[in-house]
Amino acid sequence: MTGERMTTCEELFRDIRKQFSGLRSPGAHLEALELVCFGGGMSREEFYRDGARCVPPETEGKIRALAARHLDGEPVPYLIGEWEFYGLTLEVTPAVLIPRVDTEVLAEAAIEFARSLKRCRALDLCTGSGCIGLAIAASVPGCRALLGDISEEALEVCRRNIRRCGLMDRVEAKAMDALAPLPACIGTFDCITCNPPYVTRAEMETLDRSVRDFEPHLALCGGEDGLDFYRAVTRHWKTALAESGRLYFEVGAGQADAVRQIMDGQGFTDLHILPDTQGIGRVVYGTGPEEVC
Repeated sequence: MTGERMTTCEELFRDIRKQFSGLRSPGAHLEALELVCFGGGMSREEFYRDGARCVPPETEGKIRALAARHLDGEPVPYLIGEWEFYGLTLEVTPAVLIPRVDTEVLAEAAIEFARSLKRCRALDLCTGSGCIGLAIAASVPGCRALLGDISEEALEVCRRNIRRCGLMDRVEAKAMDALAPLPACIGTFDCITCNPPYVTRAEMETLDRSVRDFEPHLALCGGEDGLDFYRAVTRHWKTALAESGRLYFEVGAGQADAVRQIMDGQGFTDLHILPDTQGIGRVVYGTGPEEVC
């Protein structure tokens, strides 16, 4: 008696990738691969080595159920509970934004600056999963970092990621409100990074369902014009910059010039805009004022 032919790992991956491609997602290949590996309990290396291996029916059913949830809008990183950022595999939950490739532009710029210093103390505001601050600390052995967020749920994820990356000796996470004046006795930092909420209230209603219905609104909405956090951070937190220290912002599409003007108005100098992989101005950075009153 011959049973039905079982699906191989490669066949299942190709089928799911094809389904995900219908979502017009540029990450369909990676999303399908991660979902198959997660559902099948295998690493990428095992998938590439054993792709011709058949998938048990119950495992295939589990993977297809996860794929159906993604097709209904649920992001793959939340389905599998982790995502890669700048070579680090980090835990992600619906309490934090999903780390994205565009944010690596900010991390790379800050890492380059931190490497130019003998020692560096970095602060990452609105840290979420901690992806930016952890990337800096992991890439620059002489760097100590403080990661801040107003959400206690996000900080719990961040602290687990600090442990996951083995950086407990150089990285700490604390509750901080980026909209408020900086806490007392916080000290100064050579580098401050911030990927703040920057979606306007009107744009919140037009976001893709995968973002609007699943990612935390607290980490998305930046006020009526999306610029509330840029105004507050440049005004309140510039006093936390050491001499010749730099502030790095991620910005939304079309916001770079407005953020550069905000920084200029607060006395920041040597201002620059960096593009993302699509050529859109994604990072604005500058050197802190020489004298802060």
